[in-house]
Order: sequence, then structure tokens, then C-alpha cells
Amino acid sequence: MSAATSFLGATWTARPYEPARAGAIAQEHGLSPTAARCMAIRWPTPRDRVLTPSRDHLLDPYTMHRMDEAISCLQATGERGGRIRIVTDYDVDGTTSSLLLQAAMGVRWPDAHIDYHIPDRFTEGYGFSVAAAQAAARDGVEMIVTADIGVRDHAAIEAATDAGLQVLVADHHLPAGEAVPDRGIILCPPQRDCSYENPALAACGVSLKLGQALLSGHRHESKIVRSMLKLSAIGTVADMVDLRTPENRAIVRLGLDALNEDRHQAGLQALLKVSGCTPGNIEASDIGFRIGPRINAAGRLTHAAHVIELLRCRDPNRAAVLAAELDQVNRERQRLQRALSSQCLAQLGSPPRAFVVVSGPEHEGFHRGIVGIVASRLKDKTRRPVAVVSIQGALAVGSIRSVPGLHAVEALDSVSDLLVKYGGHPAAAGFTLHAQHLDAFAQRLAAWAEARQGQEPAPHEVAFDTTVTPADLTERLYRELQQLGPYGQGNPAPTLVVQAVQAHRIQPLGKDQKHLRFQLSTPHGPLKAIWWNGATYQRALGSGPLDLMGQLEHNHYRGVTTLQFNATDARPSTP
Repeated sequence: MSAATSFLGATWTARPYEPARAGAIAQEHGLSPTAARCMAIRWPTPRDRVLTPSRDHLLDPYTMHRMDEAISCLQATGERGGRIRIVTDYDVDGTTSSLLLQAAMGVRWPDAHIDYHIPDRFTEGYGFSVAAAQAAARDGVEMIVTADIGVRDHAAIEAATDAGLQVLVADHHLPAGEAVPDRGIILCPPQRDCSYENPALAACGVSLKLGQALLSGHRHESKIVRSMLKLSAIGTVADMVDLRTPENRAIVRLGLDALNEDRHQAGLQALLKVSGCTPGNIEASDIGFRIGPRINAAGRLTHAAHVIELLRCRDPNRAAVLAAELDQVNRERQRLQRALSSQCLAQLGSPPRAFVVVSGPEHEGFHRGIVGIVASRLKDKTRRPVAVVSIQGALAVGSIRSVPGLHAVEALDSVSDLLVKYGGHPAAAGFTLHAQHLDAFAQRLAAWAEARQGQEPAPHEVAFDTTVTPADLTERLYRELQQLGPYGQGNPAPTLVVQAVQAHRIQPLGKDQKHLRFQLSTPHGPLKAIWWNGATYQRALGSGPLDLMGQLEHNHYRGVTTLQFNATDARPSTP
């Protein structure tokens, strides 16, 4: 296929696969060549029953390093009625972990004193803090259980243990080579001495395993674990951990089954309703684009305790009110995000620096709860690493989103002498510095990036799985591709390139006319298609035969399900 530039200015590249592996898959599983190629890309070596994730893929929790100690310590505290406090992060992974742990401990010890604490993003910041440890000691807490935070919070763990508290950490944030705290009990699959077969668990997955171990032998164990899988699926998808591992696939698949098939408590039912999710049609993408953002919005703009209150609510009327409030918070998050994105775009130089740094006072729209989202949008726009910084008096708090080849934490390492604190991952990181150092911070990051990749933006390359013809776009192919799900991080929905297809009946869509709906000509008749944010390309789309990139999906509308192609890019078709 030609490497011609697309409408979006991208070069398309095919993901590699081994043809012999694809042929064996097609024969073994009875799949079409298209679906077999997509499977060979994701699992180049054979995996056990990868197309049928089930409870058999949920690993024995006691194979996790120190799980037996964790359960013994919890039991000793819970059975004597001791006070346990659950401390978690304020994002989806953290809040679902809190709910999972509260549920498991509440079932095991109905009369125990169990409470929870979620740090306030604006007054406490990220992580398990010394202040939180000291507050627990003052409150008479005997044991702290952290989730999605803790493994890097050595000082807080020392403060808690010095005060006589037991500490149990259920986390997954462990950079390569970093040591876990030498106090407390640490459940963290990536740690050096842990041989647990799934090191890619989210924190809610670690919390699920802890819950499974606690509930082992309980007469309602199977029913309770099925209910817990709903929350663990939401946290796993939203935290973007690898969905190629058999256990993560099983957690999400089983959780989606329960979300689609079971009756729910009032709080979860209300959240699904305001998210526009109808049981029976909920997919992993609904978690990523509908449910997750609403949960995250609370921690970004208000307080994540609102999510806990909603999802523990059993009164339908109260749940409806709480869900509506959460939905309104998310709408406000979207409004602030749009406004700040426009404001930041106006500040970009021409051309932008090799490392873009945009900053402004919080009272002028640089809300610290949304700087990470805006940085991600600017990174996609400029194809450069981006830091968006909120200035709060003498301090500045920011987030980085980076491009392949430029490690976000290594970038911050290069300016560490300017920073109060920082941390993160290759693609995303957060930091705090004194506002007076912002100019030096921006200049040095730009020099660092330019020395590694030059002034030009990262290449705009988009990978796809395989080419197809219009005749291949059938319900059968959709069902085959669905067997490769659930989709998410590490296992994206297959991207197809439909060759030489004609679009017609092209119409703008939406209040602001930003989107396009149209039809594709196929031998089976017209196929509905949509291109979100594609209105700019309306005329080009109807100019002649095209190679059209996108995903085959189901559209659910007013109780009717239809096959649809979700276009993401296009280019003129060449003979």
C-alpha cells in the first residue's frame, strides 16, 4: 500500500505479524483471515484460551508475594474489632479499590470499625501523606490499608509504623529498579520477590485479589466476587493497564458480563443511566469514554468521596440526585477543559518549542484538576511533549504528556534541581516547582528535547491492523473481532483500512456540526458510517474512491442495534 499522506497528515503503517501464525489461528479457531491476522498481531505466541476469558483465568491470590501475611494481619485486626482505615487515590482505580476493600472487609467482619480516606487533590495532593498517617494515629486507627498509593510513600509508612499502626499496601506503581518500603506489608506484583503471573494488575486488581483471599470459603463467595468484578473491570479499563494478559482480560470480560446481566444497587444503576449506558449493551469503550470520566471528574474538581457516596447508595431517589450532581461536575470539567485548551493553543509559538510548556494562574483557568487532560490534547495537536502548569501563588503544579522516544520522568530528571517533587511514567508525569523557576524550567526542557529529537515534531504515523475490501464489512467479521476483546490498553480495537470505498449521503452531525455521518457502498448494501470531529473533511470525503481507516462497531440507538464503521482518517485511493 502506498505511504501517501492522509487527510490528517499521517503516514499509515501496517502492524507486523507472522503469516504462518495467522494461518494456524484461522485453522484452529475457524476465523476469517482478517480476524486471524488481528489475533496474530496481539498474541504472536500461543496463549491458553485467549478467546474465552473465564474465572479459570483468575489466579490464586495466595501466589502473590506476602498475601498470606496480609490476610493474617487483617484477620487479627478485624476479628478483634480493631479499627481499619482504607486510604486510596482519588482517580477511578483508587475509588474502585476503596469500594472493593470496604465491601470485602464489611462482609468478612460486619461489626468491625472500617472507614476510608481519600486525599483531597487540592489540599493534600497525590499519595499517602505523613499528615494522613498522623491523622489515623490520632483517630485511634490500628491498621491502614492503602491502594493505588503507598508503594512510593516511604515517609508516610514510617510515620504510621512509628506511631504503632500496621500498614498494608496494595499498589502497582513501582518503576523498574525502585525498592518497596522496608516497613509494612507490601502487595505489589511488580516487586522483585513477587512471582505472581500477572504483574500488570491495576490497583483495583490487587484489591480484588485481596478481597478474594479474604472471602475464601465464605458461603456467598462466588456471588460477592462476581459483584466485585464490576468495579474491578471499571478500574482496570479506566487505569489503562495491559488487556492482553489472561487475568486482566478475564477481570474485564467477567465484569462486563455482570454489568450487562445483573441487577445493580441503586448507586451503580444511577451512574450507568447518567453515563448513557444501557445494561445489555455495555462495552469496555463505554467504561473508557462514559463511566470513567464521570468518576474521575469528582477527584479533579471536587472530591472523590462523592463517588464513594454514590456507589454505596441504596436509595434510588438519593442515587439519582447524586448521579446527576456527578454528571454536572463532569460537564463542568468538559467546559473548563475546552476553555483551557483554547487558551493554551493561543499561547503556542510558531513553530512551538521542542518541549512545549504552557502556564498560567489557576484563577485564570489553569485549573490543576484538568492540566493533565489539556496537556494530552496539546501533545496530540503539536506531536511534541507538553507540560501544562497551574500557578498557585509561589508554587506551580503541572502535568506532562510525552511522545514516544522522550521519557517524561527522564525529562524531569534533567531539571530535578528546580523541582519540589515529581514522579510518573514514560508517557505521563506530574511535578511541583517554585513559580519563579518556570522560565528556566521551560528553557531547559526545550533544550533537553531538542538535543534528543531535534526541533521537528514527532513523526505522525498511525498503525493499522489489516486492509479489507468493502465486501468484508459484515456482521460476521464484527462478531469475530469481538472475540479478541475486551479492548483497551495493549489490546486496541482492530483498526481496518477499507480499500477503494465510496462514501455518499455525507451530512454534518451534532449541534456544532463538527461530526459527519455518511454511508459506504458495499456489495451487501449501504453501510452506516460516522467520523467524529471530521466535518473539515466533508468535501474531500465525497471526492471519489478512498482508503478509509477506522473500526467496525455496533451502534445502539433507541433499542435498535446496527453495524457501523467509525472512521478516523482517510486518503485518496490509488490503483
